[in-house]
Amino acid sequence: MTKIIYPGQTIGIIGGGQLGRMMALAAKEAGYKIAVLEPSMDSPCGQVADIRIVAPYDDESALEELAEVSDVITYEFENIDYDGLKRLTQMAYVPQGAELVRITQNRVTEKAAIVNAGCPVAPYVVAGTYEELVDNIDTIGYPCIVKTARGGYDGKGQQLLKSAVDLPLAEGLFAHSQCIAEGFVPFVKEVSVIVQRNGDGQSYCQPVGENIHVHHILHETIVPARIKDETALAAESEALKIADYLNLVGTLAVEMFVLADGGIIINELAPRPHNSGHFSIEACNVSQFHQHIRAVCGWPLRKPQLWASTIMVNVLGQHVMPLSNSIAKYPDWSLHLYGKAEAKVNRKMGHVTIMTKDLDHTLKEIEHSGIWSE
Repeated sequence: MTKIIYPGQTIGIIGGGQLGRMMALAAKEAGYKIAVLEPSMDSPCGQVADIRIVAPYDDESALEELAEVSDVITYEFENIDYDGLKRLTQMAYVPQGAELVRITQNRVTEKAAIVNAGCPVAPYVVAGTYEELVDNIDTIGYPCIVKTARGGYDGKGQQLLKSAVDLPLAEGLFAHSQCIAEGFVPFVKEVSVIVQRNGDGQSYCQPVGENIHVHHILHETIVPARIKDETALAAESEALKIADYLNLVGTLAVEMFVLADGGIIINELAPRPHNSGHFSIEACNVSQFHQHIRAVCGWPLRKPQLWASTIMVNVLGQHVMPLSNSIAKYPDWSLHLYGKAEAKVNRKMGHVTIMTKDLDHTLKEIEHSGIWSE
């Protein structure tokens, strides 16, 4: 039977970044207390937490302390120590478990899980060494993308190979881990589905978002995605299949490619709230963060509804000053800054959400604002 966590009890969060911060703010609205484990003192989540445990994520005594002060524990990112998390599940209530992290923090096990769930993926091969990649790459052909099995985000840990001439460019990736090579998919759009599920198996998806990347970093999410209705339904169906296969509790972001014929290919998973779901704070009757808290606390979930077409735009370090100087001109823009001390180039510092009746006009307004000029 699913354990219910009541307002007034304490939710522990592993990770003190912006996702933890927005989880914590959602939880505090319902009267929960927050404990956070994070190596840095003044983290975005730590700024709003009731209890701050400042230590590495794999510090055993710190994990024990988090277990002692928390009635339920969740996490805001997947690259945490699996063994430490597994030990934590033996001394605390961690409804998401540790297996979800083990599967999704490695591209090889993640890809296998997607296939076993019965969902479509791009052709791929797994290689433990560069020589193995050379021997097997012809099975998927060119162009292809070689990715490290572990680590890597926002385009890091990846290498595009356009032909056999480019093969040596991938050799350095094997210094970090085994790799996976994926055949290039001629997609027309990138979309994501945020699927959320509680311990009783109740599942809902947030509206499908269309993602636009600049320099491998998410720039905009447009909701609803500009795709056919049947494609959106298929995307949600595949996300729900994966969530059920993984016995998900909490949140799973499923990133997908949309093909020219409206078909979809699953690209990657993230077992947590996701950048592309931030629009839901203003634009839906339940945000991805409120729904995540409901899921890990054993509450019934709410069926998401989109209030209006919406655009979410990331605010990177180089955008903070132009935005600060201009935000007063845009009363319809909702600004979220994450409390990070230093605005570094390409560092995610916040986001802006804009609900609109005219997507094309608003996209032009964003472009003409000059805030996001490269």
